[in-house]
Amino acid sequence: MKYLNRTSGVLVVFLLLQMILAPIGVASRAEAAGAPYVSAQAAAVIDVASGRILYRKNADKRMRIASLTKTMTAIVAIESADIKDVVTVPQQAVGTEGSSIYLKKGEKLTLEDLLYGLMLRSGNDAAVTIAMHVGGSVQGFAHLMNEKASMIGMTHTNFTNPHGLDDSNMHYSTAEDMVKLSAYALKNPIFREIVGTKVKTISWEGEEWDRRLQNKNKMLHLYKGADGVKTGYTKLARRCLASSATRDGRQLAVITLNAPDDWDDHAKLLDFGFQQYQQVKVIGKGDTVDPEMTINRQQENLVLTTMNEFTYPFRSGEVNQVTSKISLFDRNLTTSMVGEHVGFLNVYLGKDVIGRIPLTVGEASPTFKTDKSASRFKQMWTYVWNIMAGGVLHA
Repeated sequence: MKYLNRTSGVLVVFLLLQMILAPIGVASRAEAAGAPYVSAQAAAVIDVASGRILYRKNADKRMRIASLTKTMTAIVAIESADIKDVVTVPQQAVGTEGSSIYLKKGEKLTLEDLLYGLMLRSGNDAAVTIAMHVGGSVQGFAHLMNEKASMIGMTHTNFTNPHGLDDSNMHYSTAEDMVKLSAYALKNPIFREIVGTKVKTISWEGEEWDRRLQNKNKMLHLYKGADGVKTGYTKLARRCLASSATRDGRQLAVITLNAPDDWDDHAKLLDFGFQQYQQVKVIGKGDTVDPEMTINRQQENLVLTTMNEFTYPFRSGEVNQVTSKISLFDRNLTTSMVGEHVGFLNVYLGKDVIGRIPLTVGEASPTFKTDKSASRFKQMWTYVWNIMAGGVLHA
C-alpha cells in the first residue's frame, strides 16, 4: 500500500509475493486468459458484497428487460410496506397479459404471498396488484421505482410499469444497472428468502386447493450454490435472466439480456467470477495503519486504527496495484479523541477508490511498540506470510 511504499523494501515484498504465488496460483494462465464466450447481447457480473463489476459485455447498452423488472417491484414493495399487509386484488390487475397467478377481483392475499407469486411465477397480475397497493396506481408505483433506481445509481434506467411487458419504448435498463439492482436487493433478507425458494404454496380464495408456485428459475437446480434471482421473456426483449450464487461465503450475481442460451451463459459467468477472482482481506477491524506517519500527537503512544474490516475480490496480479491514503478531519490527535471517528483510510486499485475504512484514535499496545522496533526484513516477510495465509495487506 502507499503508506508502505515509503520504504524501498516493499518493492521487494511484491516481487517475492509474485514469485511465491506464481507456481500455486488460483487459476492457470490458460484459465485466466479471458472471460468465456456467452450468447447474450449484453451481460454483467457483480460481486454482491463489494459491488465490484467482474465482467461486462455491452453492459451500458439500453435494452428491454422483460420481467427482470420485477426485482425492482419486489424490493420497492418490501421496503415500502409491511409484507403481512392484507391486499385486495383490484379489477385493473385481473387478466393482465402474460404470466399470471390467476388472481380474482376482490380476492384477499398477504403482500408476502403476492411477492412469491411475483418472483416465482412472474405473475403480471400480482405485479399490478402490488403496484396499486404500494403506490396508489401503476404510475405512482413507477415513480417509486425510478426514485429507487436513482438512489442505487442506475443511471441508464427508466421504469414505466411494474412487470416489464412490452408496452413502451420508455421502459428500459442496461445489464450493468440491473446487476447493481440485483446486488442491492440480495442484501435484503426478505427478498433473498423469496427468490431462493424453489416451491411455495400460497392461498387461493374460493378454490378447494391452494396455489402451488414452482420457481421458474432453473438455475436453482442447475448450478451449485444458486440462490436467485429472476427469469424474464417477451417477444421483443427475448430471453432475459438474473441469477445469483453463493460459494464459500461469496455471493455473485449475473444479468444476461437477449440470451438464447442463458442457462449455459450464467453457469459460465458464475464459474468465471468464482475462479478468476479471490476474496482478500485487505485490512481487519482494529488494525493499526501507518504508525510512522507524521501526525501531531499529544502523546507518543497514540495510533490510528481501523473501525471496520475491508475485503475485496482481486484477480491474479492485481494485488500489486493496491495503494492507500489516509485522510483525517484533524491532524492534531489527542487522548480525548480515543475511540472517535477521525478520518478514513482510502484504498485504491490503480486510480479507482475501492474502499473507505473509517479510522479512530487508539493507544499503542506493548506488542505494537515491540513490533515497531523489529527489523524491516522481518516485517516484510511477515507481510508476505499474512497475504499467503489470507491476512491483511499491511505490515
